[in-house]
Amino acid sequence: MARWLQSGRRRDICYLLAAMEAARGQQLKSALESHYDERLEPKAFYGSLSALVDAGFVEKDVEGLHDVYRLTDAGEARVREHGSWVRACLEGENGNDGPE
Repeated sequence: MARWLQSGRRRDICYLLAAMEAARGQQLKSALESHYDERLEPKAFYGSLSALVDAGFVEKDVEGLHDVYRLTDAGEARVREHGSWVRACLEGENGNDGPE
């Protein structure tokens, strides 16, 4: 499994981007804070987002005054792979086999 998938926050960011297609960092942070009902430290959140960009799973573009984030093709593939594995686990299939 790629190291990026070992971080729940990074996975959650990627799942949000898969659903939203594109989002500003603050939109992603607010969505996670709402879901978990707790405040995220900005430094830690943006560190996770930067790590995804550095790994090539998320791309950052500047639109006006804001940075906008999108999944790359590699990020989309990993999200789908991991989602399939989670669904298989929930259905009692292949629980020990994870995505490569």
